[in-house]
Amino acid sequence: MMKATTTIFLCFLMLAGKLTLGQNTHFATDGVVEYDKTINMYALIKKNIDKDNESWYAPLFEQYKKTQPQFKTYKSTLTFSKDKTLFTPIEPDPAPNSFYSNDPMAVQNNTIFTDLASQSVIMQKKVFDELFLVRDTTRKIKWKITTETRDVAGYKCRRANAIVMDSIYVVAFYTDEIAVTGGPESFSGLPGMILGVALPHENVTWFASKVTESVVTAKALAPPTKGKATNNKGLMDILKGATKDWGDYAKSYLKAFSL
Repeated sequence: MMKATTTIFLCFLMLAGKLTLGQNTHFATDGVVEYDKTINMYALIKKNIDKDNESWYAPLFEQYKKTQPQFKTYKSTLTFSKDKTLFTPIEPDPAPNSFYSNDPMAVQNNTIFTDLASQSVIMQKKVFDELFLVRDTTRKIKWKITTETRDVAGYKCRRANAIVMDSIYVVAFYTDEIAVTGGPESFSGLPGMILGVALPHENVTWFASKVTESVVTAKALAPPTKGKATNNKGLMDILKGATKDWGDYAKSYLKAFSL
């Protein structure tokens, strides 16, 4: 009898502990995530050297390596509140100045407002010297969640993998401690905030360096308003027309502007 009573008492304590833990669990819904976008410039440039351009491109690349670091990092923020997010790049100071600084994969071109409830986005995209305002639906990503975990900016995150745009392999790390299904750039759709994204074959990553929980006003989530109005298809048609004579170079530019 005493043994049964003791067992029941221990089970009660365990259940009470779990209930208390559940009551104390905090899920953030408002705040700002600060991201670092890191690009492996050496790898990015090297991929563009081929037999047709190596006579002049290779020497430029060697000179670049003597004066420029292998990795470049850019800052951005993601302001979030409930079902809305605003991704905003921070202009570097000084601005990049090299023969490869205009590559769209090596800079930050997008300011993106996302309404997760309606699955809609308003994207301000800078394409060379022209500004576009793209209204469309959120990107549909078929994520495969794994058991791998890692710490990002003090949050325990779980890994998920996906393929976007038919060929771009994506690795993401999300935390369910932030109850918003957003992420940097146009990456979203996981059961929590995406704090890390890596495109291994594109030589670029976005990882959170800091998360600040704070009250977010409607003004802080105001969508971008400037730019030539279009949608994703319209922008792609414009880009294809502008790069139709670029040969193989067009592919990398179209890919970067479509992310």
